[in-house]
Amino acid sequence: MAFTFHGSGDLGLLHDLLAAAGRLRAPITVFAVGSWLDQNPDVAGAILGGGHELANHTYTHPSLGKVAAATVADEIVRCRDALRRHAGSPGAWFRPSGIDVPSPLILAEAGKAGYRTVVGYDVDPLDYEDPPAKAIVDRVAAKLHPGAIVSLHTGHANTVAAFEPMVAEARRRQLTPVRIGDLLAG
Repeated sequence: MAFTFHGSGDLGLLHDLLAAAGRLRAPITVFAVGSWLDQNPDVAGAILGGGHELANHTYTHPSLGKVAAATVADEIVRCRDALRRHAGSPGAWFRPSGIDVPSPLILAEAGKAGYRTVVGYDVDPLDYEDPPAKAIVDRVAAKLHPGAIVSLHTGHANTVAAFEPMVAEARRRQLTPVRIGDLLAG
């Protein structure tokens, strides 16, 4: 199973999350917003340096299902280029912003930008709404299964507080947290 994070927001919370992930030996995949990477050039190194994975989550995080084709292409390419600048690689994965099921247009533009795989998720605790940490843990636990891809957000304190109990719950069920690349390769 994989814990994935939409990367944006408070850097202190990101560093707290990375410290917890390192301490727990629970690698994560961060789908970074490109403008966030540009505003915080050390973020990519901190994520990758901890053995985690970095991927594309558009440049400004618009609702991709509601923008013109040229904007879809631009959002994917600009984030890809930000990843190259800050991480030395465009990342292997793309996750569209603001839409659960990517349209044929989004899939086509992701492919043109070099992303053969668009990664969704099947467990969403709605942590971006800032429920209590226990609610996040309970929502994840209710849907956790082998092969699960959990969608979380780096910039929320309750999500960071919920991380260790979520990892414990996964391991209690004999599930191993891995990066998306490891999950898809296995």
